[in-house]
Amino acid sequence: MRAVYEVGAKVEDLLDPRAAAWNAAKSEVVKLVGTPIGLQPTALIRNSWMNKKIGQIAQVRVAAIHNGESLAFHLEWADATENRTNGDNSVFPDAAAILLPVGDAKKVPIMTMGAPDAAVNAWYWRANQNEVGREVVAEGIGTSRTVDQELVKVNGVWEKGIWRVVIARAFKVESKDPLAQLASGQMTGFGVAVWEGNSGERGGIKAFSGDWLPLEIAAQ
Repeated sequence: MRAVYEVGAKVEDLLDPRAAAWNAAKSEVVKLVGTPIGLQPTALIRNSWMNKKIGQIAQVRVAAIHNGESLAFHLEWADATENRTNGDNSVFPDAAAILLPVGDAKKVPIMTMGAPDAAVNAWYWRANQNEVGREVVAEGIGTSRTVDQELVKVNGVWEKGIWRVVIARAFKVESKDPLAQLASGQMTGFGVAVWEGNSGERGGIKAFSGDWLPLEIAAQ
C-alpha cells in the first residue's frame, strides 16, 4: 500500500468519504480473517463464540493520502446492515480501525495486538460515535485502552449496503503513551480491523488483516 502525497490536501476535505480525491485515489483490496478463538482474553468469550463464525467481513478496499503532515485512510466494505447503536447485547455498532506498529513491525506481533514494550496503535472509528475517533493502544491480548478521543479524525457513511469510512491523524503527536510517529518517505507496516456489529462482533471478536502489510508513505 502506498499513501500518495497530495499537495495542499486538507484533512477536513478528505474526511468526506465521497470526496473527489478518494474517487481518484488508487486503492487495494485487503483480505480479512477472523481473530482466532484461542486468542480471546477470557474463557467466557471463548466458550460463547466456540461455534460461531468470527470475522463476518471478508475484505476491505483501502486507499491512503497524506499532505506532509497528516495521513488519511479510506476504507470501503460491503455490509448489508447499518449498525449505529447498541442493541440487546447481541447487536453492536459497526466499527473499523487502522492498526500501526509502534516501532519496527518485525518486533510487534499484530496477532496478539502487541506485547509488553511492543505496542500496537489503533486509529479507531465506531458507528455510534461517527465523528469521534479514538486513539487506542494495546500491548497484548486484552490490554486495549483508549488514550485519546481528539487526535484521530473519522467519518463514516453507509449507503446501499456499503460502508465508506475515513480515518486520519497527524504524523506526529505529543503523548505519554506509545503511539505511532510517522513521516513522509517512511516505510512501515499497517493492518486493518473491521467489526460487524449485527453479528455481535466487538472487542477482540473481529475480522483483521492477519499480519502487517507494507505501507509506503510517499516522499514529498
